[in-house]
Amino acid sequence: MSYLKPTYYFDFDNDLIQNLISEVKKDDSKNNQAVRIYTKIRDEWLYDPYHISFSKQKYRASHIAQKTTGNCVEKSILLIACLRALNIPARLHLGKVKNHIAVERLEEKFGTNELTPHGMVNVFLNNEWLKMSPAFNATLCEKFNVEPLEFDGDTNSYLQQYNTQGDLFMEYLEDYGHFNDVPLKFMIENLKTHYPHIFKTETHITEFKI
Repeated sequence: MSYLKPTYYFDFDNDLIQNLISEVKKDDSKNNQAVRIYTKIRDEWLYDPYHISFSKQKYRASHIAQKTTGNCVEKSILLIACLRALNIPARLHLGKVKNHIAVERLEEKFGTNELTPHGMVNVFLNNEWLKMSPAFNATLCEKFNVEPLEFDGDTNSYLQQYNTQGDLFMEYLEDYGHFNDVPLKFMIENLKTHYPHIFKTETHITEFKI
C-alpha cells in the first residue's frame, strides 16, 4: 500500500522519526500505537499558525521533528511519518476551516477567521479510514475552554465544533480531499489565493512570520 511508503516529506527512515516512535512501537496493539503517537504529536509540538514556509525542506517530517512548534499541516506531516514508521497506513487530508473563538489575532494577521489549508490525518485502522487532527495541543485547548481532541483508535476525532460552554468554536467550510504526499504546489497557490496581501509577492521570499 502506497500509504505505508516513505517519501521526501514522510522520511520516516530518518533516525529522528525512529527515535520518536521507539517507545510507542513496543506496544503490541496498532490501535494503542496510533493513540499514543497521536497524543504525543498533539501535545509535544505546540500549535503555531503564524509561521509559514514555501520551502520544501521545511515540510520534511525529520525537519519538523527538530522543532517545538508547528502548524496544523506540519503536525499532520510529522504524525503521518510516525504512523507509517509504525506500519500503519496514513495520508494527509486538507480543507478550509473557520474559527469562532479567540479570532482577534487571526483576523488581524490573516484578515479573516478562515484558515486554509487546514491539515489533518487519515489513518487506516481496523479496515477503515479514520480522521484525526493533532493540531491543537491540550494546554492551548485549556486556555480557550475547549476539550482537546482525543483519538481512541475506533472513531473519527477531527472537529472541535463547540467549546465547553456550548459556543461554536470551529466549522469546516471546504474539503480538499486526501493526498498520498505533501501537495506543496497546491498549498502555496491556495495560500496566495486566500491571503494575497501576505503571500502574493514577486520576490523569492520563502519564509513568512505573520
